[in-house]
Amino acid sequence: MNTIHVDVVSAEESIFSGEAKFVALPGEAGELGIYPRHTPLISRIKAGSVRIEKADGSEEFIFVAGGILEVQPNCVTVLSDTAIRGKDLDEEKANEAKAAAEEALKNAKGELDIAKAQSELFAMAAQIAALRKFRHNK
Repeated sequence: MNTIHVDVVSAEESIFSGEAKFVALPGEAGELGIYPRHTPLISRIKAGSVRIEKADGSEEFIFVAGGILEVQPNCVTVLSDTAIRGKDLDEEKANEAKAAAEEALKNAKGELDIAKAQSELFAMAAQIAALRKFRHNK
């Protein structure tokens, strides 16, 4: 069987390490799909969900809050400050964080505050979308 080794790593821990048939994730310029023997690539990734089709045919979903992707012909590495397994996503906490980011955006005084609040709001919206995608594909 043709597989590629995939590692998804957060700042705190290794989230996933294993063999996969296919990986899909949110690249900076659009959705990326990676199969074994893919052309080498380094790219930034946006906040969203990483979908890993494992060698046994099952799927793993992981939310990443942006990061870096490195692809080699036999290995995919996703590095992200924040990465959460789909099964560990908490919709209530994500909605609370999104509401807090919306409030921070309303109360932002300077450009830096606005940019920070917008970034947090985008990440929380992406996390909620990833959670819904994970639940839909269960």
